[in-house]
Amino acid sequence: MPLTVMCLPYAGGGAGVFRPWQNQPGLPYRIVPVQLPGRDEWFVQEPRTTMADAARVCADQIRESAAGGPFAVFGHSFGALLAYETVRLLAADGAAPPEHLVVSGAAAPGVARPRMDGALLDDDAFVARLRGLVGYDHEAWHEPELRELLLPALRADLEIQDRYVPSPGAPLTMPVSVLRGTGDELVRYEDAARWAEHTSSGATVVDMPGGHMYFTQDWPLLWKTLGTLIEAHG
Repeated sequence: MPLTVMCLPYAGGGAGVFRPWQNQPGLPYRIVPVQLPGRDEWFVQEPRTTMADAARVCADQIRESAAGGPFAVFGHSFGALLAYETVRLLAADGAAPPEHLVVSGAAAPGVARPRMDGALLDDDAFVARLRGLVGYDHEAWHEPELRELLLPALRADLEIQDRYVPSPGAPLTMPVSVLRGTGDELVRYEDAARWAEHTSSGATVVDMPGGHMYFTQDWPLLWKTLGTLIEAHG
């Protein structure tokens, strides 16, 4: 059975971000997007408002999709923290752990990070602050109707991140790989390297060309890098 890579979205994103790549030829693993309420086909559901609730949604999907087979977990930015808490929740449930955790574009849990404080901002100010922090723009943010649909989930995810406190417990037991864009002004290298404090199997930082949303400019490089990392830790 081929290894499955469970992909958790960044703030405001949904499973649709990863679905175009599910049947990518030549990949040595299977991509399974993990969905969160308030987006895509779950749009009518209310977004989760705590990290614990969001992690529970992800853990349940991962357990079902893994079906007892080997898997790894990937998450970017907010999704990296969510991936970490999801893996911890799987362990607490006594479920089979992933063979590998790949976190991207995120400082380690417990590291102070810029706050959005979205509840204090109207939509224009919220988008402007996000654009300034991340160094990334999205065409949907300029379309009032699309923005109205997308911002509730984005606000909810970033509010979770603002309030996030890592869950207590022993370090993870699987290796952790940390992807970081070399031009990422939001996540310092030394803060990304501190993921090593959260696993007993070691963590490695991998430089990627680009900024915080580096992979949006070269998705094939992301999938190739994941394949290399998975093979190295297989």
